[in-house]
Amino acid sequence: MNTTHSVLVTGGAGFIGSNLCECLLEQGHRVVCLDNFATGHHSNIASFLSHPYFTLLEGDIRSLDTCRKATEGIEYVFHQAALGSVPRSIKDPVTTNEVNVTGFLNLLVAARDAGVKRFIYAASSSTYGDSATLPKREELIGKPLSPYAITKYVNELYADVFAKTYGMECIGLRYFNVFGRRQDPNGAYAAVIPLFVKQLLLHESPRINGDGEYSRDFTYIDNVLQMNLLAMSTSNPEAVNTVYNTACGERNTLNQLVDCLKEILAETDPAIATIPPVYGPVRTGDIPHSLASIEKARLLLGYKPEFFLKEGLREAVKWYRNTSK
Repeated sequence: MNTTHSVLVTGGAGFIGSNLCECLLEQGHRVVCLDNFATGHHSNIASFLSHPYFTLLEGDIRSLDTCRKATEGIEYVFHQAALGSVPRSIKDPVTTNEVNVTGFLNLLVAARDAGVKRFIYAASSSTYGDSATLPKREELIGKPLSPYAITKYVNELYADVFAKTYGMECIGLRYFNVFGRRQDPNGAYAAVIPLFVKQLLLHESPRINGDGEYSRDFTYIDNVLQMNLLAMSTSNPEAVNTVYNTACGERNTLNQLVDCLKEILAETDPAIATIPPVYGPVRTGDIPHSLASIEKARLLLGYKPEFFLKEGLREAVKWYRNTSK
């Protein structure tokens, strides 16, 4: 897409959001980043602050006025802001709902009133809930297993209603276990890959919930960026007002993940190869297996993942090593 557009990235100082801001700036777009820094980091966007096409708006999506200010003159919204983590939602469902549902609705209303061309939002594979069907296909979901999963499903319902009622263009991207550069390894709710990398680099045993045979469709950040750009650029009327799995279409167990990380890290630190994992209880609300069908995204958007697990892990490990020096 060669034309310059005005875009809003909510949660733009977070892991996925900051990568999206960087990608959009590289493509020549004007980027407004909205973040309250509850989970995002100033360091993620520090290099963009001097960019003439980048604007930082510090604020909270729970404020409708803030959402209205953020969407002024915006053509495309990339809504990444949310309180992630299943365990966090179980511990504090009220705040999770306020951010993920009320905040989402505020932004939809603001986008509608501002005449935004397209609203692209981060959906979640947690929406598949207790469905045992593999691979996961967009039209077949189960019942949610956590407050977080409920909020992300409600987002899809609201987007569908706004499309039908107000004529908005909405595209939801169901992210499957995204990992990569700028993903925070610290904090109580750190994602599994940066946490394992951090533990192994410190010569600590990675802590696995359950027996390690739960499986996931681990998705490198560059695949997610590709999906967002395709959702922005598509002119296919059949491709809008729907949801897409954003994944690789392959799955690996947590045991396989640890083995792969140890192999990569041991290339420069052989002692890591001998570090055994430790196992704990299964985490409440966790889905046992996750594997996406990506046929819908291939067919309607032309999606083709460029990074599978091992290639993605090599890139991620390189980034963690460089930032820990």
